[in-house]
Amino acid sequence: MIGRLIHGLRAIVYPKTCLSCRKKLAEKADDGFLCSQCRGKIKKNLPPFCVSCGRQLDKRWLAKNICPACQKNNLSFDRAYSPCTYEGVIKELIHKFKYNDREHLGEPLSRLMSEFIREYSLPIDYIDCIIPIPLHKTRLREREFNQSEVLSKYLAQEFNKELVSNAIERFRHTRTQTELVTHQRASNVKNSFRVTDPQAIKNKNILLIDDVLTTGATSSEAAAALKSAGANIVFVLTIAN
Repeated sequence: MIGRLIHGLRAIVYPKTCLSCRKKLAEKADDGFLCSQCRGKIKKNLPPFCVSCGRQLDKRWLAKNICPACQKNNLSFDRAYSPCTYEGVIKELIHKFKYNDREHLGEPLSRLMSEFIREYSLPIDYIDCIIPIPLHKTRLREREFNQSEVLSKYLAQEFNKELVSNAIERFRHTRTQTELVTHQRASNVKNSFRVTDPQAIKNKNILLIDDVLTTGATSSEAAAALKSAGANIVFVLTIAN
């Protein structure tokens, strides 16, 4: 009874508001962080998907099952998936999650990823472990948490998978990818990852987690390091692309 009273008082003093439009949330809001209108504005990534980057394919490329960008790029991961497109509401939430000290957003954002896994029957049963894309220690000090690791913890718990957070490191400090144009991104992250615990990933099927996939350069470099150290299949899952 006391707990319910405290909860009620907290709701009066600090009412839950939509993190996008800032309107007060209904008491029984589905996810507790977005109103129904804003949740409806999230642009979902819909099939048919590119067999490499996972983006929705234009009808012109259905016969090849791969988008023009991926035909030109030699990406090291086996396939990437994303439940959302990186625009509007979801872009705003990811930005708040990463840069505005909103670590708690990891739980609802990871839920979008979990729902996508189930809806499209992603091969989660074949995954041996989940690995977050690491931050360089300098950026980790600045941000105080790794957003990819936060997402990974929720997903590992949801699907009962091993979480391996220290098998790979980002040993070279690079410029933020968002500062660069497309053709600069691959060279910026080239050879910036190394495996520190090969036995943890040897012959394993890995699900690599990050927040956003743009050109795929970062995930590709991490996947290349993992495969060079003995990993088997490397899939990538991000919130958006």
